[in-house]
Amino acid sequence: MFPFLVTLPRSFANCPPLLFASPSSPSPMSPRILIYLLRRDLRLADNPIFTEVSKTFQQSQHPYTHFLPIYIFAAQQIEVSGFLTSDGERSPFPEARSNVAGFWRCGHHRAKFLAESVWDLKRSLQNTGSGLEIQVGLAGQVIQELLNAFKKENAQVVAVWMTDEEGVEEKREERDVKEAAERAGTEFKLWTDEKYYIDDRDIPFRNPRDLPDIFTSYRKQVEPLREAPRRVLPPPSKLPPLPPSIPSQPHPFTIPTTVEDTIAKLHKPLDPNLGLSNPPTWPPKAISAHPFHGGEAAGLQRIRHLVTSGSMTTYKDTRNGMLGLDFSTKLSAWLALGCITARQIHGYLLNFEDGKTDLGKGVHGYGNGENKGTAAVRFELLWRDYFRLTTRKFGPQLFRISGFKNDTSTSWEYPQKDKESQRRLTRFLEGTTGTGLIDGSMRELFLTGYTSNRCRQNVASFLTKHMFMDWRIGAEYYESLLIDYDLSSNYANWQYVGGVGNDPREARVFNPVKQSYDYDMHGDYIKNWVVELRALDDPQIIFQPWKMTDEKKAELKLEGVEWIEQPLKKIEFHVGRNAGRGGRGGGKGGKGGKAGGSRGGLGGGYHGRGRGEKPRGQSRKGGVDRANDLIDD
Repeated sequence: MFPFLVTLPRSFANCPPLLFASPSSPSPMSPRILIYLLRRDLRLADNPIFTEVSKTFQQSQHPYTHFLPIYIFAAQQIEVSGFLTSDGERSPFPEARSNVAGFWRCGHHRAKFLAESVWDLKRSLQNTGSGLEIQVGLAGQVIQELLNAFKKENAQVVAVWMTDEEGVEEKREERDVKEAAERAGTEFKLWTDEKYYIDDRDIPFRNPRDLPDIFTSYRKQVEPLREAPRRVLPPPSKLPPLPPSIPSQPHPFTIPTTVEDTIAKLHKPLDPNLGLSNPPTWPPKAISAHPFHGGEAAGLQRIRHLVTSGSMTTYKDTRNGMLGLDFSTKLSAWLALGCITARQIHGYLLNFEDGKTDLGKGVHGYGNGENKGTAAVRFELLWRDYFRLTTRKFGPQLFRISGFKNDTSTSWEYPQKDKESQRRLTRFLEGTTGTGLIDGSMRELFLTGYTSNRCRQNVASFLTKHMFMDWRIGAEYYESLLIDYDLSSNYANWQYVGGVGNDPREARVFNPVKQSYDYDMHGDYIKNWVVELRALDDPQIIFQPWKMTDEKKAELKLEGVEWIEQPLKKIEFHVGRNAGRGGRGGGKGGKGGKAGGSRGGLGGGYHGRGRGEKPRGQSRKGGVDRANDLIDD
């Protein structure tokens, strides 16, 4: 059995409540406290709750004297045993592992980015005269204990506020916090999540069931996109102070006092090899395409860079790249945590297009209105909105093997039940499938927490359409490793590629060899991550190492290497006269399934219309909109 393919206790319902330390002496002024529970809204600017708090506190008679923003590292989603006071202590919570494959739900890369984002907000709030309390546990329990502790101190909590989010666990958190507030006789308010492009109050329907199952239909309902978002809210300059006494983190956990220590505690219980026997190692001179830090400040700086570098203008032409920093926006990690909002991006684009500020002055397109690059960015942001709305519509179906379509026709492989499937899955995770593009992407993902949208499409298609593995394993692995993991975008996209999600074209299959010729013509991306292939010049061998001659294998000391000589899937592809990005090509799938020959047909996949492959006989008519690079890219 795999270390990560284990049966796990997933119920947190029976976790015992944690006990706070004895409260300190009552405050002589009986504070009136407003609690704001933050989750994925880790920003000061364009945050309606901070705006409202700042506004009401400036009034002569405000309803509260103190303000307590709090972030809780949620024990069901993030492994918190690293916060235990000592190694001899035992966490009261089950391990935060995924349901199907048992991966850590939040791996090293995202844990670091998250900690940086939390501490960046803490610093920003301190600059306004407030601060940020950090604790670990389950949201409902933590809020319940805070309310009880404040009551013992004769402090009145006038309200508990939090932002509405989609997802089964997220709704459970909201219910638990609401019940805790109601038991304490405290007002509870759930605010609209305003980090998306089009505000919930402006979408043309109220019943989630009315969301079209096709993205194009939804897009047409909300166009023109340039006019759709609401205005950006400025950051408050001053907020109410923290309460004079805040109940400490309950036993058996201790909260760090620095971002570095927070990262160390999040990393402590995580196996850096993820249970893999031969995990990828960092290739010499390889460069990450995602070397960014978390937090609102870094996210806003990234937007400004994209404008001033001209990357917003050229985005549509470069978005299918694989190497480098600026071929795509890479804003998704900040968007996922709410460090920035989609309408902030839109605001920067408007100012650039209309020449309202000097930012980007002199860059091609400045002051000339919307261009194809800025229009494409807006288009991608709408895809992010759409996948979130599908989660609202379908709820728990987001996680079911049958998907949104309730499709039970596919005969999926389940590695938990078959040792040969386990072995094949391990090779996939370790980046030793024998298909160059897939191996490059899986190694990049493991080492950096990032891989491009183009690669994600191909990886998802390879796992589900060439290996026929349970698509949820891929979704859970991405959840663990991706820095920019977003619940709706990730799971809905894996369904999309796996053929059980929102996709009007069934049986789409990507040929990763053809895709390599189209988007990595000389194999530079693959050689960046698959060091064993760096000495090769022939793209055909880089893309399909199993075609290497015995002489070449001997020269490179690759004789007997399993993934070279026995690829998981031999995907034949013959180079056409116009090979290269956007070129023509034809081919057929290897033994065991279709690779999907293509001669200029539209493809799709992990949120993408690219130059993929269409099954034999499928019409080119009725092509779908290309989905979002910004979703996970």
